[in-house]
Amino acid sequence: MKGIISLFLLLATSAAAQVHYTGNTLVNVDYHHGQLRPVVGVRNIQVMRADRNINHGWTYNHAPMLAYWRNRFYLEYLSDEIGESVPPGQTLLLTSPDGVTWSSPDVIFPPYKIPDGPVKDGIAHNLYAVMHQRMGFYVSGSNHLLALGYYGICLNAKDDPNDGKGIGRVVREILPDGKYGPIYFIHYNKAWNISNTSYPFYTSSKNKEFVAACNELLSTPLMMMQWNEESDRDDPLIPLQKQYKAFCYYHLPDGKVVGLWKNALTGTSNDEGKTWSAVGRAPGFVNSNAKIWGQRTSDGRYATVYNPSEYRWPLALSVSNNGLEYTNLLLVNGEVPPMRYGGNYKSYGPQYVRGIEEGNGIPKGGNLWVTYSMNKEDIWVAMIPVPIKDEGDEWNTYSPLLAPVTITSDKITLEDKDPYDYAKAERIIPAAKKLEVAFTITPQQDNQGQLQIELQDGKGSPGLRLIFDADSILKAKAGARYKNFFHYKADSTYAIRITLNTFTRFYNININGKEILTSLLYAPLEAVERVVFRTGETRHFPDADTPADQTYDLPKADVQKAVYYIRSFKTAAL
Repeated sequence: MKGIISLFLLLATSAAAQVHYTGNTLVNVDYHHGQLRPVVGVRNIQVMRADRNINHGWTYNHAPMLAYWRNRFYLEYLSDEIGESVPPGQTLLLTSPDGVTWSSPDVIFPPYKIPDGPVKDGIAHNLYAVMHQRMGFYVSGSNHLLALGYYGICLNAKDDPNDGKGIGRVVREILPDGKYGPIYFIHYNKAWNISNTSYPFYTSSKNKEFVAACNELLSTPLMMMQWNEESDRDDPLIPLQKQYKAFCYYHLPDGKVVGLWKNALTGTSNDEGKTWSAVGRAPGFVNSNAKIWGQRTSDGRYATVYNPSEYRWPLALSVSNNGLEYTNLLLVNGEVPPMRYGGNYKSYGPQYVRGIEEGNGIPKGGNLWVTYSMNKEDIWVAMIPVPIKDEGDEWNTYSPLLAPVTITSDKITLEDKDPYDYAKAERIIPAAKKLEVAFTITPQQDNQGQLQIELQDGKGSPGLRLIFDADSILKAKAGARYKNFFHYKADSTYAIRITLNTFTRFYNININGKEILTSLLYAPLEAVERVVFRTGETRHFPDADTPADQTYDLPKADVQKAVYYIRSFKTAAL
């Protein structure tokens, strides 16, 4: 019996010494939001929307990386013309002063022509490289910002650019005036060198500070850990030569380094990444082959951001007080808009999340910033308030470029001219069984667009839905049908007061001081915890049974812009 107890204590101690999840919240993948409670105050902002006619016209965009330098955000992402690992490939960069308004993307590592002849296990003929980067930026000790990318080789759509048989890693400096230095190779794979590549080796640069920054990078084991998959399998620069993927890390107060990889693999290092403990799956974590991000937050706690399912939705977050035990699971982004362009290995959902690596800058305000791709097509960022909480009195927003959400001191503006996505503003409120919700709505039009207003429970299930519809009628969902109960006019303001009782399921609607409708919730709610304003219909595709690969494009479509103003929002428990 003593032996069993000792073994149990040993296993418990071992688990406590590594990253693990002790919460009891799990995701329901039948819902894009997983039925998770949201982090309060998250702003999800689309920064690049794929379009065959703009933004260089390529529709596979993925693997974004983020840095903050000299009071500006820098975001790079890789891009292929149509699908993953189908050449040609390139890397692009956008910047922002505030994380909200972003520049148009610049190509910083252009398509790279591979010399004709033997490569890997085949022959290159008129073949271009594809980009594959697990590391995007490095800020040197002398405050030089380096951007990096990797040129890999794919002989077919099933080939891997990160098999250690690519060309090598390139680097260029981003200058304080926004210009870029020349492109150099900083590291080659075995078959490549200065004689058979198109860019010079970094040591040939006459910029001594740039060369010193590159040398500093090459001598930092934690940086080299990120190069693992792309480098030669026996590359002496890589401290841990095992094919764990998409490394990120953070430090604990005692100096220990916590490492995280895809599939929620984790390990620790006591010597800045030179050597590592045994690496294994983090107990309790649910994570497939999408990336997981971890970092220390500005309040001294820790956060991991990842897809907690075998799918790439939702995007969620866990918090830890000590960097090892993670105790909750909250929603960051639970939206999966339609994939507009089919392509090779284009997975649905918000995925491949990255934050700002230690040493790569600290944004003003102390919030947690992450970037991710949506459907391997569009690029987004999320601003996550710190301290991270699931209760409060703030708005959560989902803001595509063609359906932006703007919050000012006097109103919230929802615009929408996106044929496939919508704007959304969501308010988390204290759970209430008897509730009054009051707000004003000003629709700028009455012949196009729609604004849906929902009252939801803590898992995001609605029980009441109103629609300012495109036929100038305000409607209420009543089971499978809708009640048409009020005509509205463009550019008119409507003061709406909703009172409800979740036990009796009755609710009343008052508009501009007049009682207009008494009806029943169309679905039962134990309590109301969210009020949602959304410029489109709720989405259920894709679901857990949707085929993984989409081979078709959606038809090109244009819609006229619709605009709605929300003012004086208030709630009160009755």
